[in-house]
Amino acid sequence: MPPAQGTPPALPRPEGLLLDAMGTLIGLRQSVGHTYAALAAEHGLSVGAAAIDAVFPRIHRQAPPLAFPGLDGAALEAAERQWWAERIAAALAAAGLEEPLPPALADALFDRFAQADLWRVYDDVGEALKRWHRRGLRLAVVSNFDGRLIGLLRDLGLADWISVVVVSSAAGAAKPDPAPFAQALAQLGLSPGQAWHVGDSPEDELGARAAGLPCVRIRRT
Repeated sequence: MPPAQGTPPALPRPEGLLLDAMGTLIGLRQSVGHTYAALAAEHGLSVGAAAIDAVFPRIHRQAPPLAFPGLDGAALEAAERQWWAERIAAALAAAGLEEPLPPALADALFDRFAQADLWRVYDDVGEALKRWHRRGLRLAVVSNFDGRLIGLLRDLGLADWISVVVVSSAAGAAKPDPAPFAQALAQLGLSPGQAWHVGDSPEDELGARAAGLPCVRIRRT
């Protein structure tokens, strides 16, 4: 893994690691704007990739948590799709698209980001997961994402090393809320004092702290 900041100095060796996904284990091969613009063009709409990329971080940052307490199955997926449709519509409108967002485009984009070819595993991740697994560490992923992550981890070849996947949409809470961390720990059979969290964002740091976990924060370039 890349150089880390905040590695706890004098703590006992953990029995498990809770790992963030996006920006820690995996990342997009191309920008969000590139994919949005390409699929919009297939639906007869013209909007610039650079314009989308300029507004998308703000749209995503200002969104309500991607978390739906009490939902599962088809109802949960419908809520996930609706949440993303609202973000897509807001991003395209802010990027200059005047037409309403076609529901077919929202569904196509949701499905496209579930496909593994759009994503890459960071070069250091595979070996790190294998090494941790050989050492007997119990590994979980805790991510502010939705049910598509489970299939992505499988298709990207990471699922064999990971025992538990907790996504915010199904957990009913998103980082920095400590609830997703607590759910992952319970499924691993560990207490907060037996695990560390590894992530790349302030939400990772704050959420881990709230859950009583040391956090190793990595910074990718």
